[in-house]
Amino acid sequence: MRERSTDQRYSNARGGKREDLGGIYFRSRWEANYARYLNFRIEHQSQPLIDRWEFEPEMFEFTKIRKGTRFYTPDFKVYFADGHIEYHEVKGWDYPKGRTARKRFAKYYPDLQLELIDSDFFKTVQRQGIQSLIAEWE
Repeated sequence: MRERSTDQRYSNARGGKREDLGGIYFRSRWEANYARYLNFRIEHQSQPLIDRWEFEPEMFEFTKIRKGTRFYTPDFKVYFADGHIEYHEVKGWDYPKGRTARKRFAKYYPDLQLELIDSDFFKTVQRQGIQSLIAEWE
């Protein structure tokens, strides 16, 4: 039996559809809040400029892998005004399979950029008071 952590971020995941985000199903509050943050950035044009984002639009396969983690789907695909694209992975609770998938993504898709959005990001948002400017923040 796995022990329950005292860190409540994962247990407060609260998956579900978010009507303010077009009815998209998010697995956690952090994913939903990150989508709201991206929308806020688009609306307020902070640098670098973001054109749009998509939630889990692509699955990447690691074709040379025969055992273990063979597929990976980043949470967000973010399109920037200058034409570059980044993939963003929101992680509250990290686990070995997820770390392996990100390492393999970096190895098999070296030309693609993956950014990890973790507790440090959300602490910064809170410290700067940005969440109070974003409607429906959970």
